[in-house]
Amino acid sequence: MAQSRSEPVSLAARDIHLAFGDNAVLRGVDIDVPAGSTAAVIGPSGSGKSTLLRSLNRLYEPDRGDILLDGRSVLHDDPDKLRQRIGMVFQQFNLFPHLKV
Repeated sequence: MAQSRSEPVSLAARDIHLAFGDNAVLRGVDIDVPAGSTAAVIGPSGSGKSTLLRSLNRLYEPDRGDILLDGRSVLHDDPDKLRQRIGMVFQQFNLFPHLKV
């Protein structure tokens, strides 16, 4: 995500890699989410959107890379403590069946 101004980054992912067996789902993903902003992750089915979100919330542990919350790595923190600060909303695949990306 490109930043047009110099807002402080609240959530960042650096070089995130995650594979399930031989299937590499995330390959070097980087993302910056400025404090107070809203971000959308869009892409075709099977491109790793949900896997990325689950990795940011540590429902999946990345094989490589780092996740930073307010500039501090969270990969070695207790996931339950992290989830007191990061939330995730699951949705049905057909939440908006009349819309297409």
